[in-house]
Amino acid sequence: MRMNGRRRVAVTDFGFPDLRPEEEILAGIGASVVSAQCRTEEEVAALCADADAVLTQWAPVTAAVIDRMEKCRVIVRYGIGVDNVDLDAARARGVPVVNVPDYAIEEVADHTLALLLAAVRKIPQVVSRVRHGEWQIAPCRPIIGLQGKRLGVAGFGNIARAVAKRAQAFGMEVIGYDPFVAEEAFRERGVGKVDWETLLAECDLLSVHLPLNTATRRLLGDEAFSRMKPGSYLVNTSRGGVVDSAALERAVREGRLAGAALDVLEEEPIAPDSPLLKLEQILVTSHCAWYSESSLVRLQQYAALEVKRVLEGGRPLHVVNGVSV
Repeated sequence: MRMNGRRRVAVTDFGFPDLRPEEEILAGIGASVVSAQCRTEEEVAALCADADAVLTQWAPVTAAVIDRMEKCRVIVRYGIGVDNVDLDAARARGVPVVNVPDYAIEEVADHTLALLLAAVRKIPQVVSRVRHGEWQIAPCRPIIGLQGKRLGVAGFGNIARAVAKRAQAFGMEVIGYDPFVAEEAFRERGVGKVDWETLLAECDLLSVHLPLNTATRRLLGDEAFSRMKPGSYLVNTSRGGVVDSAALERAVREGRLAGAALDVLEEEPIAPDSPLLKLEQILVTSHCAWYSESSLVRLQQYAALEVKRVLEGGRPLHVVNGVSV
């Protein structure tokens, strides 16, 4: 029920230290924040039934949940992906689903380059050898130089563009694939626009920046890896389901790829006995590319501001399910 007649914003779940950024922004429009750490559909439905707006991180916002929302005007996902929200059900109810794509562009781009450098320079392997008393001035051969190498970016949104800029500073040529972005946008940034087959065939390193949908799920599998240059590298900081983990493990084990670095996986958290963790050529981080202390606060603030816009009668910035406000 409504609390003292105030508008009610439900936070289904969160991984933040607290919700003070949201509370400070929403208090200014007379909205109260109620929160839980929902894990099940029923828990989400119970919390959100009477909410004017919903903020969600990982909890399942399913069709059944949305059907029980009596007055919800907007659902905001903390982050870029909206895999946990039933977009079709929200569209049918006329509820806009909003994401927050711009809170950690620089952090993810930095992490992408860090993974790329660590994989190519074999930093973890060298550190491990030094710690075990092995000192070589040319260790873990072969290690390639990056100057003049070609980086391919799959997808050309804001993060991919930031990655391209960083790669160019390292002397790399950059090519990219994105059928939804005009060639002029590539040309302005000194990036060559190519088709999918050319991207795979010509890049020495492939950085993935694709959304997860029916067209991209396991897009990078056995067939794609067979088309890539022998000895090339893969980096994925977008969505784990874009890469077929078993196919990647085979490609690296069989020497078709020199290595890979992943911040996202099909199954998270990764199982301790995953074959990916048994190959030193594959580096795995814990879906943390987005994180810095400043991006953490920006995510909370930007999400709350989207709620504020809608409850004040305005338009959200980043609607992902096509519902106009």
